[in-house]
Amino acid sequence: MGLYNTSQFEKDLYALGISLTDKQISQFVRYYELLIEWNGFMNLTGITEYEEVMKKHFVDSLTLVRVFDMSQSCSLLDVGTGAGFPGLALKIAFPAVNMTLLDSLHKRIQFLDAVIEDLGLQGVQTVHGRAEDYARLAQYRERFDLCVSRAVANLASLSEYCLPFVKVGGCFVAYKSERSDEELSVSENAVALLGGSIGKSEKFMLPDSDIFRNLICIDKVCSTSKKYPRKAGIPTKEPLK
Repeated sequence: MGLYNTSQFEKDLYALGISLTDKQISQFVRYYELLIEWNGFMNLTGITEYEEVMKKHFVDSLTLVRVFDMSQSCSLLDVGTGAGFPGLALKIAFPAVNMTLLDSLHKRIQFLDAVIEDLGLQGVQTVHGRAEDYARLAQYRERFDLCVSRAVANLASLSEYCLPFVKVGGCFVAYKSERSDEELSVSENAVALLGGSIGKSEKFMLPDSDIFRNLICIDKVCSTSKKYPRKAGIPTKEPLK
């Protein structure tokens, strides 16, 4: 792993109850190197310092273990994955997960494909397109045990993008960086319209930091009406109420 000190990263993982092999830790370091290399000619992240990327992107992505048992085999979709957070980080840490990464920007998909090939990852596919379109296709609609998103959007909009992908009995987990009690209350009806029910909300600080995080779990309790998601852009412009 050359010049990179991974002791803080490993300490943070320990705090989450995660133990990785030397190979997996090396994969995270290589992921960081590729992120910085590609970030030189396309906008992937504004966070570029090694320690910050390891904590604010990688460790943050892996906090999913606080609300979901990642030791089980499952199908997982990351909507609006961007540079692969949280989906690709979760795939490295939990290789048994069958991972799908969805993003609307082709350049980001090219980056993800390059990382997947470089790291030799199996059981992960990338999809270029919009959630509003892919959620209407039979091979994706209500096919996933778990959907995650770290995208910046209100919970009603995120739920419309994500819940149509989730099987009844599965769940959608939204990564939030603010205290969103009011947002939860406002989104409750929208979530119900989409076949969901707001479940637990886990609030915490990232290990060894003052960075607040909130994981909001939405359980899929019944099938989503074929009316949803609405056409591209509408869930963001006109969130369900």
